Amino acid sequence: MRLSRYFLPVLKENPSEAQIVSHRLMLRAGMIKQQSAGIYSWLPLGLKVLRRVEQIVNEEQQRAGHIPVLMPTLQSAELWRESGRYDDYGEEMLRVTDRHKREMLYGPTNEEMITDIFRAHVNSYKDLPLTLYQIQWKFRDEIRPRFGVMRGREFLMKDGYNFDLTREDALHAYNRHLVSYLRTYERMGLQAIPMRADSGPIGGENTHEFLVLAETGESEVFYDSQITDLTFGDRQIDYDDQAACAAVLEEFTSRYARTDETHDEAVFAQVPAERRKSARGIEVGQIFYFGTKYSEPMGATVVGPDGQRVPVHMGSHGIGVSRLLGAIIEASHDDRGIIWPEGVAPFHVGLVNLKQGDPSTDSACDALERDLQARGIDVLYDDRDERAGAKFATMDLVGLPWRITVGPRGLANNKVELTSRRTGESVEMSPAEAVARVAEVYAPVFAAAYKP
Repeated sequence: MRLSRYFLPVLKENPSEAQIVSHRLMLRAGMIKQQSAGIYSWLPLGLKVLRRVEQIVNEEQQRAGHIPVLMPTLQSAELWRESGRYDDYGEEMLRVTDRHKREMLYGPTNEEMITDIFRAHVNSYKDLPLTLYQIQWKFRDEIRPRFGVMRGREFLMKDGYNFDLTREDALHAYNRHLVSYLRTYERMGLQAIPMRADSGPIGGENTHEFLVLAETGESEVFYDSQITDLTFGDRQIDYDDQAACAAVLEEFTSRYARTDETHDEAVFAQVPAERRKSARGIEVGQIFYFGTKYSEPMGATVVGPDGQRVPVHMGSHGIGVSRLLGAIIEASHDDRGIIWPEGVAPFHVGLVNLKQGDPSTDSACDALERDLQARGIDVLYDDRDERAGAKFATMDLVGLPWRITVGPRGLANNKVELTSRRTGESVEMSPAEAVARVAEVYAPVFAAAYKP
């Protein structure tokens, strides 16, 4: 993509309405535009990152054996009355009436609708286990939307739902989701800590939130510092192996880690003093097991091995896809702008031409762009007739992980400059070496992709 042809409305000044770093940088980098309180248009750069995040979520869900569906944003109030939640959910639910006077709502979550789909089509225990998920827009009418995409009213969310014959099977689905979430967040360059949490209006007895530690987090969290040393890494796991999934859950949840809602000072006091930590955390996902809370009142039953009908055991599992962009920026930025991890960067590398219009630099940049694209590298080529400082400032603001700078002086010695956005380190090398180095950096990122 040539920057001279791209729509990238960057701002030089900090927007006065932005209270936290991620909101400020997303506005300045031309990623989003507010349309009304808590509702945003996603501009090209923001949409590219959103799609990167969505792709990783999709891949890890399907790696775990989960099946994608897509449900409507508007739901019938009757389904929610069946479950008993229509009057209990509160003012966050946006209720509407259509032209036929039917009561509808803009879905804040989809437990009722997915249960309705299940009961219409699944009749036998032989069709279990089953996990369905979607990535769809949700709406919750927050009384005070703030912090940009971190606490908006309209947001993109992955919500998944498991259906199992027994409690044991459903708890395996819970463990399986925990494993897939750990992989998902690490591919995005995040450490998201699973913490014992409160189930809120979803309900259920088992639930963990995944929180990214950040000063601007809305939740106070308490944890054993040993948990920050844990990584899932590139280990392979059989999602059908109940013992293996349970072992990962034990590894990542056996140390103390709780939100303020479930914090127990007496239990926390048993952690060695030097390891007792408190901080702020950003919630980026949550998993629930709630048994037959929805299946019993809504008649989601199957014929069991003994020929008797039984309600299925269920759980729901969410990832805040659009919220993740804010969390990543909060965890990865400096005073010059965003620092995208390689896995979610909108463009893999920035290409800067220091003397636009010079035949040698133009030709070298064209060749570099072709060679990088041939390796699957997504390039943002700054071909504008601007000063070098302005070009570097734009690249730093939008946060591309790597930058290749091409100028006449270096080209005279067959050299370009490769710069790491995270470390600031620059190395001179030949154009071919720069292409090879960038391809080497992204090889693990491309290899991590799941191809069903």
